[in-house]
Amino acid sequence: VASNPWSFTREEAELWRYGGDLSLGQPRVFFQPSPWAWVDVSQLQAAAPLHPVAVQCQEAQMVVTVHRDLFGMGRLVRAADLTLGSDACLPAVWSAAETVVTFVAGLHECGSTLRVTPDALVYSTTLNYKPIPAGNPVIVRTSPAVVPIECYYPRRDNVSSNGVKPTWMPFRSTLSSEEKLSFSLHLMNDDWSTERVSTVFQLGDVLRFQAGVNMENHAPLRLFVDNCVATPTPDRSSSPQYAFIDFSGCLVDGQLDDATSTFISPRPRQDVLQFAVDAFKFAGDSSNLIYISCHLKVSLADQAPDPLNKACSFNKASNLWAPVEGSRDVCSCCEMRSCGLARHSRRLLPLGGSIGGRARRELPSQLDPLVKEADVVVGPLFIHSWQDHPVRRMPSQGRAS
Repeated sequence: VASNPWSFTREEAELWRYGGDLSLGQPRVFFQPSPWAWVDVSQLQAAAPLHPVAVQCQEAQMVVTVHRDLFGMGRLVRAADLTLGSDACLPAVWSAAETVVTFVAGLHECGSTLRVTPDALVYSTTLNYKPIPAGNPVIVRTSPAVVPIECYYPRRDNVSSNGVKPTWMPFRSTLSSEEKLSFSLHLMNDDWSTERVSTVFQLGDVLRFQAGVNMENHAPLRLFVDNCVATPTPDRSSSPQYAFIDFSGCLVDGQLDDATSTFISPRPRQDVLQFAVDAFKFAGDSSNLIYISCHLKVSLADQAPDPLNKACSFNKASNLWAPVEGSRDVCSCCEMRSCGLARHSRRLLPLGGSIGGRARRELPSQLDPLVKEADVVVGPLFIHSWQDHPVRRMPSQGRAS
């Protein structure tokens, strides 16, 4: 019986942590925090000495290089019969004279999907081989194949900050020149005790978010959520979009008649801020997916809250805005929807090639060297309604005459 050198298990496949140079030589081994790829070629039953599919997981895209001797039998498949993902994207580079075919696709293109694990963001897609019958349509000489491909991006080492190195410099100087903070945003379970595993919700549920910042080796800091925007894609500039926290910390969603959204008061700690938002989805969007992009920032804990550094909820009973801490005056601008126009009009720096899901990126402060900020993304969240899963009704009984 011929052995299949490529039919390894997922655990064995994890040894193939390669970014895959475009050359089809031995895979280049990576160790975290570098991105790495997992490719399952077991359907190909390839006996070739070279790996038939090489993947390079780049910052914002994946490059898939396919050897046309896909099955290792000396027969080159047609490049036109190869596509990438559920959207069947065509190769970016190929010709009849070349023995390799190259696909270049953004991480969210070609129908790829995103899965979030405790340690990584995993983008999944497939290489599809669907041969078109040539010659006599009654017979076929090759079989279709699907090659699963996954790009792993470590959530911690790859996208978060390194700790502050000890220094004999005065602390204020150290804070402004060397400090890098690690921000986070997590979905929490109903009692806020642990992180929620599932990202599937139903209309009527409550989305519980916990924002945090790593305060190790830092002066006491207080965390704020400047704004949060929901979009159907990881791109926060995409349309439609819904800003449920805006104006430097006003939870504006709580003003709607059908919402009870609020910041949780008191805080568990100064470096943590929790807020609850009633589940929603975009009207007319059949995907039922939303991504949450929030801008987080910190100030020194002993600095009093002000209109630019606050966490305000709308209290329907009193018809007033109330802060998590500080005087009510800091929330008065929420009603006027103007809390420092110069500050609010500044667009967030784009995440560029940062990974969706739960990405973290430090942004330079334009206000004060002691203030640090970050964009954080959570998603995708799947929000479905009762109509998505109709209940089977029992047949009604007729009346006796």
